[in-house]
Amino acid sequence: MSLDVAGQKRVLCLTLGALAEIESAFGCASLADLQARMRRLSAAELLQLVSILIKGGGEQIEPDGLARLNIQPAAAAAAVAEAFRAGVG
Repeated sequence: MSLDVAGQKRVLCLTLGALAEIESAFGCASLADLQARMRRLSAAELLQLVSILIKGGGEQIEPDGLARLNIQPAAAAAAVAEAFRAGVG
């Protein structure tokens, strides 16, 4: 899955390490907790998710850096959802 970030395609990948980082960032003890938590994300948390998934894809962009770029919220949410579908089926 990719997301257009400032005119460049960035690969989003849900790796095991990314999944563990997301669980930790959101204070979730299980995948079930994370699933429930994902239903009520703030914009800042969506940026954090995108940043973690981009890192899973092999690049590093901090959430603060992403916040300064022109990323459409719907596109970011769709890319995150697709990365999760691809990563966990």
